[in-house]
Amino acid sequence: MTQAQTPRGGDPDRFRMGPTRISTLVVAALAAAAVAWLLISAFYGDLGSGLPWLPVVTLAALAVLEAYAAVNTRSRIERRPGREPVNPLLVARFVVLAKASALAGAIFAGFYAGLTGWLLIEDTNAAVNDRPAAGAGLLAAFALVAAALWLERACRVPEQEDDEDREPGDRHSRPPHR
Repeated sequence: MTQAQTPRGGDPDRFRMGPTRISTLVVAALAAAAVAWLLISAFYGDLGSGLPWLPVVTLAALAVLEAYAAVNTRSRIERRPGREPVNPLLVARFVVLAKASALAGAIFAGFYAGLTGWLLIEDTNAAVNDRPAAGAGLLAAFALVAAALWLERACRVPEQEDDEDREPGDRHSRPPHR
């Protein structure tokens, strides 16, 4: 059995967490937009008195909090003067939060895009009145995706000076992977 194989013959890196793929977010957004379009075209008349603003405010607040966490975490990882070192478990939790928020933000962005698109082709008074909330929801969802991706990137460990000084292909100075 080689080192690259597990006892079951699988790849040991297949469950390794990597950066969020933009393609995953685009597919989620497109699927949500299609579902939103279908649902809103079937049930818009039953909604009542306008779109709520609470989801918009919530998405925007999450975006602001995650952007703040990104700035704070990056400066603590880089150990800038006046900043305490960051707890590695906190960074891991932020990465999970960022990945989940990016996907949730993409789904909300898709939903609000489908909703906004449908409202733009409707010419009823209710549709015209709901356009600001739908547009703001779309912007807030995009802001959440951007902040989540920024937080995920901020949690990356910077390259060590030792790694930069090595010659490409120099495997003797690295510890073996197990």
